[in-house]
Amino acid sequence: MNQRPGNQLFDAYFTARDMREVFCDQGRVQAMLDFEAALARAEAQVGLIPLSAAASIAAACQAGHYDFSALGEAIASAGNSAIPLVKALGKKVAANDAEAERYVHLGATSQDVMDTGLVLQLRRALALIESDLAQLGETLATQALRFVATPLAGRTWLQHATPVTLGMKIAGWLGAVTRSRQRLQELKPRLLVLQFGGASGTLAALGEQAMPIAEALAGELQLTLPDQPWHTQRDRLVEFGAVLGLIAGSLGKLGRDISLLMQTEAGEVFEPSAPGKGGSSTMPHKRNPVGAAVLIGAATRVPGLLSTLFSAMPQEHERSLGLWHAEWETLPEICCLVSGSLKQALLVADGLEVDADRMARNLDLTQGLVLAEAVSIVLAQRVGRDTAHHLLERCCKRAVAEQRHLRAVLDEEPQVTAELSALELDRLLDPAHYLGQAHTWVERAVAEHSALTA
Repeated sequence: MNQRPGNQLFDAYFTARDMREVFCDQGRVQAMLDFEAALARAEAQVGLIPLSAAASIAAACQAGHYDFSALGEAIASAGNSAIPLVKALGKKVAANDAEAERYVHLGATSQDVMDTGLVLQLRRALALIESDLAQLGETLATQALRFVATPLAGRTWLQHATPVTLGMKIAGWLGAVTRSRQRLQELKPRLLVLQFGGASGTLAALGEQAMPIAEALAGELQLTLPDQPWHTQRDRLVEFGAVLGLIAGSLGKLGRDISLLMQTEAGEVFEPSAPGKGGSSTMPHKRNPVGAAVLIGAATRVPGLLSTLFSAMPQEHERSLGLWHAEWETLPEICCLVSGSLKQALLVADGLEVDADRMARNLDLTQGLVLAEAVSIVLAQRVGRDTAHHLLERCCKRAVAEQRHLRAVLDEEPQVTAELSALELDRLLDPAHYLGQAHTWVERAVAEHSALTA
């Protein structure tokens, strides 16, 4: 059946195709039908319905049998997607096995179908996200080691600070990816659970067979049976959304750094180039950070969607009016945005183009000022901290006022030359000798990634 018309112009840019397939109409309907088929099999296992009826129901649980446009129209009156789908399923079953129709959806409620169907979709989505995160982590680990000793200007408040290394910056991105992978592993047992409570959460319609059926249903779907139904306890879904928000934000940080390093005035690190990528409709020279734009865009959009999930948490009694409905498209859209961000991050990270010479030139833009701290620290051990600080501050101001290199100014300062030799000054003003623990941070980030991957 044809899917209903949608807005697809930007999908290839902002969403990964495999994730959109999870949450397209076909994916949504099939996930709910998977619940119905599994419910029938579970009820047959415990002897509540005939095995033949379960087989007839399962045979009708193929999304391709249903008209999504008709379902969409019916939802407008029914109030949710399960009601018209179950009706259509009943008709489909009755057409081939009238006796089996009476057992369709037995003991379940609409939210059981929709929530468990969503969990089945989220399991697929989670696998895609975990795979991309692991691949991104591996790429970042490789790049961090590759540039472990490549100096560039550290920047605080968007101004040159002291030297860092590109490897250290990449290791920062890697650490965030690793922590998000850890969070996803930790939340799986809470997220991948069955929703099955019937009308008000008691499963009263199934009598004494309720728990055996629930256990069999969870087994059929390879989900955990939770301590109780969670129709209006939405923390599981919101926790997942929150972790996706953290992923989006961390990737946004990566995108922001890349876009700033790509600025003409910096020109140190670039997204990989490709024909037609990052151009302008009017300026032939442009090379825009189009991948970073997706990362930053997702990081900007996801928090607003996440706020909807948090706002929808105080749901009324045993079934919510409106707040549950607010979730339906929100969490899937978050998944889609994060998937698109991950795909772009993989492309950017794998093909980083680095101009180490430009980094070196930029480090010297302030003519040695970025190493003033290095000189001050050593000098403080000989003349005292306060004296050294004020002395270097005065020399820096003089270097700026006279547009001279700090090294030349220091050579003319008797208090400095009395304590530091020319050889010492040369070493102190060499960025490669003032990188601190940058190498260690890279090793630690890569080790944590490797431990999680093993």
